[in-house]
Amino acid sequence: MLKVGLTGGIATGKSFVGEALASCGCLLIHADDLGHAALAPGGEAYQPVIQEFGRDILNGEGVIDRRALASLVFAHPERLARLNALVHPTVIRHEDESIAAFGASHPGGIAVVEAAILIETGSYARFDKLILVTCAEEQQVERALRREGALESDIRARISRQMPLAEKRKYADFVIDTSGEKADTLRQTRAVYDVLRRIQS
Repeated sequence: MLKVGLTGGIATGKSFVGEALASCGCLLIHADDLGHAALAPGGEAYQPVIQEFGRDILNGEGVIDRRALASLVFAHPERLARLNALVHPTVIRHEDESIAAFGASHPGGIAVVEAAILIETGSYARFDKLILVTCAEEQQVERALRREGALESDIRARISRQMPLAEKRKYADFVIDTSGEKADTLRQTRAVYDVLRRIQS
């Protein structure tokens, strides 16, 4: 069983690359989805996060408003670290459970975890190999602006707070550049998959 981390900045194309790897037969785990589940009503981080950040982060239905929560933490590293400390252990445990279950039935398989801040949190060390997805910053902004409710000022602020992609390259075993056509990204992804397959076999 090969464990692979898939990371990159906002709107670099991580999900596109992840889905391409899934279509090759890899198990794909979206850390974001697990984080959302942890923060949902009844989720393991729901009450601890409310206790830490107050009930003002709840919408009218009692659901944590992720934008409201983000506005409280992203400009304050110590508060962001506290949020991560509440959410990440649950996320990592569910990742490990999914990987273990997949490995039991696919001992020669490849499990891929897609997460934006694998390097920043040190989680990259849990993986056998690390893939970095990258593109030009202006492309990140352009792509992110297509998302509902996106504001350019917020996007640029998030990019500025993330580790620069050039710095992340130092940690990566593979780099996939999504600046070009989708067909080129798919070609690069397939080439990386072929190498991973050879490593695993």
